[in-house]
Amino acid sequence: MYTTYHLESAQEVSTDILDAIKATFKSKPITITVEEDDSDFELTADMKNVLEERLEEGEGDFLSSEESIKQLNKKYGL
Repeated sequence: MYTTYHLESAQEVSTDILDAIKATFKSKPITITVEEDDSDFELTADMKNVLEERLEEGEGDFLSSEESIKQLNKKYGL
């Protein structure tokens, strides 16, 4: 069993959450993983440059998403 808590800030961690975890899992072993929410992803300057270059390519150079994935699978075994 697992439970996920989504908090707006680390400041929201309270004894109530810890008490809820204790009540739910009792004396069972648990693992607590804390990760930063990285949903505020921003493109780097290099990423933007690559996208700009792609926008300037002619439509004859266009690959469909399916073809791109096929080539990546073939090349990298994804």
